[in-house]
Amino acid sequence: MIDIATDVGADAIKFQTFKAERLISKFAPKAEYQEKTTGVDESQLEMVKRLELDINAHKELLTCCKDKGIIFISSPFDLESIDLLNELGLEIFKIPSGEITNLPYLRKIGKLKKKIILSTGMADLGEIEDALDILIDAGTPKKDIMVLHCNTGYPTPMEDVNLRTMITIKDAFQIDVGYSDHTLGIEVPIAAVALGARVIEKHFTLDKDMPGPDHRASLEPCELKAMVKAIRNIERILGDGIKKPSPSEMENIHLVRKSIVAARDIKKGKVFTEENMEME
Repeated sequence: MIDIATDVGADAIKFQTFKAERLISKFAPKAEYQEKTTGVDESQLEMVKRLELDINAHKELLTCCKDKGIIFISSPFDLESIDLLNELGLEIFKIPSGEITNLPYLRKIGKLKKKIILSTGMADLGEIEDALDILIDAGTPKKDIMVLHCNTGYPTPMEDVNLRTMITIKDAFQIDVGYSDHTLGIEVPIAAVALGARVIEKHFTLDKDMPGPDHRASLEPCELKAMVKAIRNIERILGDGIKKPSPSEMENIHLVRKSIVAARDIKKGKVFTEENMEME
């Protein structure tokens, strides 16, 4: 997956760091979409336990990312995992949507004074404000925090995306914003970039038919490549916002714009007027 993310031109690849027993109660049921994709014969704890990455796996992934020249990011889901990622030298911490109301968790990450990407699925503006206050009060400068609009539905129905919320968040807190996407397809993240998203997060997989809860709502490699290519094109077309002739227009100005020419013979000493001059 690191090879694929690198090959398609992604800037970073994100994993998840957690201890299943600290994250999920043994009595916690699966989400409805998880039951549809993985069945009901096991608990959520049993399902997630199989997906744990130990410290050696983290080190191997970090080394691979460094070799490939792609940024390694991970979302910690408990206090112990925050310590692990900090000890591994992580420079960017991704806070998942489910932790936005976890005050001790937010304080711990805020005290690290690292760059933070904060997902806001299921949150309202008040909860986002509280989370930002805690992170900033703990020591992380506001300029180092990126807030992602997000909908925590797998997959998210198009009518629930509410993409203008990203602009609302930007205006409300005067902060950099992005979008964490769980819709099917690539249209929504492309639209988010056109609206000003600085970061796009998108699930991808090697094969949507692989066993596991999230594969069906993820992009396959060819789709990921198409999304990244489209986003790079959007970045190019947005430009700097200054209205002036572009280099490709300059060579056409003398061909397209009208010129002032004589409408008839004009004798020396005659005054130019609308009768003897015209535009063509």
